[in-house]
Formats: sequence, C-alpha cells, structure tokens
Amino acid sequence: MVVEGHHHRSTLKQKNKPFKSHHATKSALKDIAKGRTARQSTKSPAVSTVAQARINRRNTQKQVQAAKRASLVAATRIFNGTDGAPRIVAIIPLSEDIDTRACIQALGKCVDEEIQGINENKNIWTMKTSRFKTSLQFLPVPFARPFAALDAARAADYTLLLLSPTIEVTPAGDTLLRMLQAQGLPTVITAIPPTALENLDVKSRPSVLKSLLSFIQYFDPTQRRIFDLSVPADSLNTLRSLAEGCPGEVKWRSGRPWVVGESVEQEEGGVLKVTGVVRGGRLSPNRLVHIPNYGDYQILKIMSAPLPRTKHVRPGSMDVEAEPALLAERVPSSADSLVSTNVANDMANEQTWPTEEEMAGALHGTGEGEVPDARKGTTPKRIKRIPKGMTEYQASWIVEESEDEDQDENEEREDRDGERGGEMDEDEEMVFDDSPDMESERKSVVAFQELDMEEEQKQLTSWRKRSQEEQDAQAFPDEIDTPQDMPARTRFARFRGLRSLRTSPWDPYENLPGEYARIFEFEDFKRTERDMWHELEEDGIEPGTRVTICIEGVPHQASVPSQLPLVLYGLLKHEHKKTVLHFTVQRNTECEGSVKSKDPLILCYGPRRLRVNPVYSQHTRGGGKGANNVHKFERFLWHGTTTVVSVYAPIAFGKQPCMLLRETKDPQMPELVAMGTFMNPDTARIIAKRIILTGHPFKVHKKTATVRYMFFNPDDIQYFKPIQLFTKHGRTGHIRESLGTHGYFKAHFDGPVNQMDTVCMSLYKRVYPRWSENWAVRGAGNGRGDEMEE
Repeated sequence: MVVEGHHHRSTLKQKNKPFKSHHATKSALKDIAKGRTARQSTKSPAVSTVAQARINRRNTQKQVQAAKRASLVAATRIFNGTDGAPRIVAIIPLSEDIDTRACIQALGKCVDEEIQGINENKNIWTMKTSRFKTSLQFLPVPFARPFAALDAARAADYTLLLLSPTIEVTPAGDTLLRMLQAQGLPTVITAIPPTALENLDVKSRPSVLKSLLSFIQYFDPTQRRIFDLSVPADSLNTLRSLAEGCPGEVKWRSGRPWVVGESVEQEEGGVLKVTGVVRGGRLSPNRLVHIPNYGDYQILKIMSAPLPRTKHVRPGSMDVEAEPALLAERVPSSADSLVSTNVANDMANEQTWPTEEEMAGALHGTGEGEVPDARKGTTPKRIKRIPKGMTEYQASWIVEESEDEDQDENEEREDRDGERGGEMDEDEEMVFDDSPDMESERKSVVAFQELDMEEEQKQLTSWRKRSQEEQDAQAFPDEIDTPQDMPARTRFARFRGLRSLRTSPWDPYENLPGEYARIFEFEDFKRTERDMWHELEEDGIEPGTRVTICIEGVPHQASVPSQLPLVLYGLLKHEHKKTVLHFTVQRNTECEGSVKSKDPLILCYGPRRLRVNPVYSQHTRGGGKGANNVHKFERFLWHGTTTVVSVYAPIAFGKQPCMLLRETKDPQMPELVAMGTFMNPDTARIIAKRIILTGHPFKVHKKTATVRYMFFNPDDIQYFKPIQLFTKHGRTGHIRESLGTHGYFKAHFDGPVNQMDTVCMSLYKRVYPRWSENWAVRGAGNGRGDEMEE
C-alpha cells in the first residue's frame, strides 16, 4: 500500500506579486519586449479624456479672446486714420452753475490743441488730437433743456455728464437722468468742471467726490470714478477715455444708420444737402430718412465728400479738394414711398344685406312692390342748419362732427356714445340760416369755445375729483350704477356679455372704427422683420464714409442754424407705415397724480416723438394672447404693475425703448410718466372695457334670491337675461324671471347665497386709441422755431 503525501488546495497557496515593471530600466523593458512594439487600438482615443477637455477649454478661451479683439477692432475701425470719423461727445450739464465752454477748454489745454467753433457760437465744437491720432466733436447742451439733451445723447458715441460739487442736482436733473437711462445711454463719463473745488476745504474734497460717485452710480453702475478737470492729470485721463476707448453699443441703434450734419445747405426746389459721416449701419438711398421735428423724406442721391488734403511738397502749400463722386442714387422702382396710411374706402364698410327670402317675405307682406316708409311721427326730426347760399344737395355733403370721442372722455358716465346708434335713422329737417358769417363763426367755435361760469366750475370740480375717482377705481374696480333716467339696454347697447374673458369667441374684425381702414397689417410680422434684416446687409453706403446726402421736399426751416446740429436717421423698410403698436411700460415711481386712459401724452421711441392718447390694458404673463386675444382695459396707469400701451404710430422693428412724457406749464420741462419697451404691432389685439352692474339680494332662500337695484324696468331684465350672474363670494347663476314693474328679478345660483353678498353682471365693449399726431412743442425748443413738428 502506497502512502500518499499530504497537500493543500491550490486556492490556499500563497501567490506573491509579480515584479513591478514601472521600476525597471529601459534596457530591461526592451529585453522583456524582445523586439515587439505596442500598437495603439483604433477604438481608443489618441489623447485621454482629461487631456482633451483641457485642450478644448484652452481652444475656447482663445476663440473668445480672438472674437473680443475682432469686435474691438471693428468697433473702433471707423475712428482710425487721418480720415476717420470723429468721436461724438454729448456735453450735458446737470447744474446751472456749470460752464460747458470752460470744461471743453480744459480738455484741449492738457494736450495743447485748439477747439474749432467754440468761440464762433457753432453747434459743433471740433478738436483734433494729434497725440491720440483721432478727432472729437462736442455737442454742447444748454442747462434745463431735456429734449435737446435727449437728441444729443441719441446721436452721440459718448456722454460727458458734468456735476457740480457745491449745488445739488435738482429733481428736474433726476428726471433727465431717468429719461436718458430709459432712452439708452452711450458710454458715460462723469467729470467736475475746473475751479469747482477751489472754494472747498482740502479735507472735504474726497467725501464730496465719493458722494457724487454714489449718486451717479445709481443711474449708471459702471462708473468707477469722477474726473476733476481742474487737475491736468484727470483732464488727460478724461480725454484719453474719449479718444482711445471703445464706445458702448446702444442696442436699438445697432444696424440703423444715422448722420450728424456737419454742414447743411438748402438749394432751390426744396433739396437739402447734408454733409456728414455715416454711422451705425449701411445707408441706402432707396430707404427713407427721418429728420427729428420735421418728418420723413426721400433721398435723391448720395455724393462722396472727402476731406481736403494738403500736398506736402513745399512749405505753405494749399489744400487740394477732391471732386465729389456719385456713390448711390435712388431707384424709383425699389424705393420706399412716402405713403404712410391707406386711403379709406367708405363704400367697403361692413354692411348687413337682407337675404332673398327676407326680401320676398317683406314685399309679400305689404301687398305692394316696394317696402313701405315709416309712419309719420314715429321718428324724431333732426334740425340741420344750412349756410346762406347753399342748396339742400350741397348741405347734404357736410359731415358733422361725431360725438363719440367726447362721450368716451366722460368715463364716469360710461360710454354715452351708445345713444349714437339710435340717431342714425332719424329724419332731418333742413333749416336755412341767413347769418352771413356762419362759416367764420363755426371756425372760431372750433378754435375756442367760451364756457359759462357754471360749466367752467363743473369741469374744475370734475378735474379735482380725479384722485377720488382713482381711489374708487381701486376699491370698486369697473363697478357703475345703472342709470334710472334711461333704459339700461339703450345705455349699454354697445356692450356684450362674455362667459369667459379669456376663452369666449370674439371676432377681431367686426365693427371696426374708420381708423382701421387707414392703417397697415402684417400677415407675419416676425417673418417680415427677419427678411428685412437680411435685405439690409446687401446694399448701401458703408459706415465711416463721409458723404453728402441730397434730400427732397425738406422745408426751409430745417437749414436754419440751431443749438444742435441736424441729424438724419435712416429708416428701415416699412417703418414709415402706420399701424397699431403695443408697448409694455412701467410707471415712473416719482410720477405723482393720476394718469387716465386717453390722456394726452408724448410718446418717444427710436428717433420719433408723437402726441398720443393711448389706451391701457393688462399684460399677460409671458406676453401670451390667450385663446381669443382679448385683454382687459385699464382705466388708469397703476404703479407697480406692467401695463400694455396701445397707440396708432409708425411701425418699429426690434426691441426699441420707449418713454411716455406729460407736458407741464413749462414746455421744456416735461414729466416722465412711464418707460418701457416695444412689444408688437398686433391689430387683432382686442382691448375689452369691462363694466359691472351690481344688485342687492333683497330676499334669499337657499340658492334662490330676489335681486333689486340692478335694473329698474322689466324690459331691461328680459334683454340681459341670457348673461351669467356672479357674486363677490364666488357664486354663479342666471336670471330666472322678472318680478313686478320696478326691476326686481329672481335669480338661481349654484350654491347658497349670503344675504350680505353682492350680485354682479359683467359687460364688455371693445375700445380703441385715438389717432396720433406729430409732436410739436410751443415755445423756444431746440432753436428751430416756435413750431416744431415731426
């Protein structure tokens, strides 16, 4: 018998780690490889994931750095060289003790340069700085001229704000800064005029500068310091910031051309020649140009205007002027027209024509071949006065003024223009007037109407009660009392009932006013805007080119010298046509008093200023339209909420900022009411004015209630019976039947009704803004005359 030796299982045997090859020498590794080379797999990456991420980050940083450098070069390219465009600086003083001329002279003194035009009372002061190889153009703005300051900042590359260390900024200065902030400020530089700190103690100067810096940072947080122009080093730094810095881009001006007129000449035939440098985008002769305070005009042609050069052949050589060349000319087939509104066709109004069955039934019922006339005495007669020497046929063409707008003004009487529907079929009685001065008398009445003391006192009391009216609108929104002197079905004939304001159907093209026949409508506004921006990049004069623009039909007043130079703003395609524009605005927190719908205001957006009577409506969160595009009308512009402002105005592309100003006793000191942004030109947006008729539950039995004081006759109850009722505690119901002859009715609700509850009924009517007009200031405006219109 063979005895086997004892052994352990192989899994229990100890296995030592193999030799660590990364500690081996190169020669040992070569011996181990025995000539074999390691080939990388095709599936494995050439670089590790961590290394690749590091390379991608470095590449992204290089691309961002290159893009910033390219944008900086592109932004400052038009300013480079001897023939480069000058940098435009708007000088805006914020205190009355600031000498603008001394501030500019301090900038020129630090580099020993002369300022051209400063002693000649010109509207542009020019300074060429050989040290920085560029030139500057200063636009001085007088103190307390907000419209001039807005115009200068709108065309400038930089804004130099001058603060006083001894006199505080007035509330008018705060309002001006808010206006500039709402319009869009270019790069801001803040400075103190020279000799301003001489009267201050040396120890108090740092605290004064710190206080001024804190004040200006509230309006422009990018400000880091305030320059003292009495110190030569600060003056040089201020000039360096203006001459070597990159001006910030104002969003609404990007892609839009504008030209600051260095010289303006008026030729015979109404042709205005404006010489300047094209800025912003490409200037096309086929597009219209807008001249602030005058309007829109067509370009005839664009000529080159190079600067005169000096031949350095011998000392005292003369300047050689190059002959202007034709750069572009208007093409009539592709040029924009000056037509801004459609011609209304009164024959294309909405009509209701009876069907053939109705016509046949009506003729058969009379037994004759014609429709019978109304019985005598059933319709009241209306007296119409005819001027002397005019026949009845001629007098029939006289269009009387509509009372619709005047009745809409009295919001407390709630749309008495509903009575106008019953006056359309009245008979007329012609009465000849022998007064020879009837026409002149009518004109004088239109211009001014003398009111008696009783009516004057009544209007004054109504105006003083506006604050109480605004408080009532907040406490009891849209609630009115049913009149007792007239039927409610006549009073509210133009109103309708809706089950839901957001989902109930409402045709946006029914019963439109006459103004809608004059405006334009876009089939797809976003697509039109996208196509317009693509076409803009194809043709036109490049920015940085010095040109002479010939414009047709400009009045002679445009060439009269003023405090500010003439500025041309190129309009984009379709921007001359009028439509319904909507802006989202927020009310200025510093604005006091009530701002009622259809109150006269000044709308400023882009280069335009219009005199408007806007209507306000609620803004849906996210800008949604809902199922029916119906939005509730707001009687007042409230604080702390975003409101939509609707006006008739020329079309605008892009997110342009807007302002609403209200005129005061001083035409040069308007009040800033609200500021916001352009939303869209939606003609189908329905602004529904809501009124709520309230009643008192006289008797209550579970879900049934007897309601009174909502109506005062049974016919009104039968007329408004289909409209749904609701209570302030959330119950809904309908009218069951009329009770008695004093306007009591029985209503049934979806739940028990409280005796202390209030029964309500909502009625809606579509409202529209009034036609806008070009803004005109009365008094000494920018120096162009007493009447300035856009």
